[in-house]
Amino acid sequence: MNPLHPKKLLRSKWTAVQPVARNKHFMVVKVHEPDPPATTPEWVDLEAVYSGTVTRLAWRELRDTARWRQGWV
Repeated sequence: MNPLHPKKLLRSKWTAVQPVARNKHFMVVKVHEPDPPATTPEWVDLEAVYSGTVTRLAWRELRDTARWRQGWV
């Protein structure tokens, strides 16, 4: 897996290993910046490509290869 950096998350594509609410392909549509901008973001919003539903997730959870794959696989 490529190194994951919070500044490169916006518009990145992800595939869930196990479907989440019948959705498998997602794209990061928003990175929630913390109040002091010098610190790293905690949350990202993932939008399902098929249904358009938005799920909030801690961005570090995307590093779990048992749950997420980078890109649309």
